[in-house]
Amino acid sequence: MEMLADQERISVPILMKKTGLSRGFFYKNPIIRKEMDHALEQQAGVIDPRRGVIDAAMDKRMELMQRQMEQLKRENAELKKENEKLQKALGKKNLNFLKSL
Repeated sequence: MEMLADQERISVPILMKKTGLSRGFFYKNPIIRKEMDHALEQQAGVIDPRRGVIDAAMDKRMELMQRQMEQLKRENAELKKENEKLQKALGKKNLNFLKSL
């Protein structure tokens, strides 16, 4: 409960260090397991301080990737148009060559 109040991340290894009890104690004891699960559910809403930094970095990265994707889409569309023009020009050139035979 102290860890929950202090917004510390709750995990079995940390509980083992703090209490000196074995891993099995936390997993096999149904009362302890129920309390630990309840605390973990409550903690699900608690934000890890590093998480905000990571989320901000990921948001910036996603924004950059979206801008790059839009730029590549535009470039792709331009290249498709250019390819179409060149295909038409090549078709006309081949047609003119065939007519000259």
